Amino acid sequence: MKQQGEKIVSLTAYDASFASILDQAGVEMILVGDSLGMVVQGQSSTVPVTMDEIIYHSKCVARGISRSLLVVDMPFMSYANAEQAAFNAARLMQEGHAHMVKLEGGEKLLPIISHLVEQGVPVCGHLGLLPQSVNQLGGYRVQGKDQAQADIIMNDALALEKAGVSAIVIECVPAALARKITAAVNIPIIGIGAGVDCDGQVLVCYDMLDITQGKRPKFSKNFIAETGSVSAAVKAYVNAVKDMSFPASEHSF
Repeated sequence: MKQQGEKIVSLTAYDASFASILDQAGVEMILVGDSLGMVVQGQSSTVPVTMDEIIYHSKCVARGISRSLLVVDMPFMSYANAEQAAFNAARLMQEGHAHMVKLEGGEKLLPIISHLVEQGVPVCGHLGLLPQSVNQLGGYRVQGKDQAQADIIMNDALALEKAGVSAIVIECVPAALARKITAAVNIPIIGIGAGVDCDGQVLVCYDMLDITQGKRPKFSKNFIAETGSVSAAVKAYVNAVKDMSFPASEHSF
């Protein structure tokens, strides 16, 4: 799809019913995100989510899909070393029926990612704002605004591609930086708060359906307001990503 210039549509799901709606609406990549800690469990961050919890939700989602790629987050501290990462990735694939696992971080993860890829595990990277590292980052802030930080994110993307990742999610970075990264690598770049020029877009489904409690992120959009049903809202999102009307400038940095 990247080679053909076709946008890749992704959304999160945490249960079979939502997964089925997304699958039927044409969402190519369904992410069982550790965002479930915040939007399902009511936690203040993604950090408390456990392997058992994310496997449970992955199982549920897997039962609701027939065509979408199922990508599942590896929770906080579930990939501290290569052996632990391989063990937990195997659980996500064997018990949770994941097609691909997603890890947050750049250069320091290269040995772990290389090990997973060597074992036959498809890996999706995650750069920019790293929710599992929010306590180190000092909050949910846009990353890569200065040149030094932007260079690190670019170099991390190139290194992740070389290590064998199949795709990279880039979160909360300036649109100009995301555009450069998307052009620099041969693998799909999936943006969230990263501008319209990425190869695809992902949102937390509860955000775009206006279910999430509290303030909705700047980079999200309420798609249910103009459509009136969940399935119609998801289809509107799919179409908006495909025709590049979403994200607009007001959803970007």
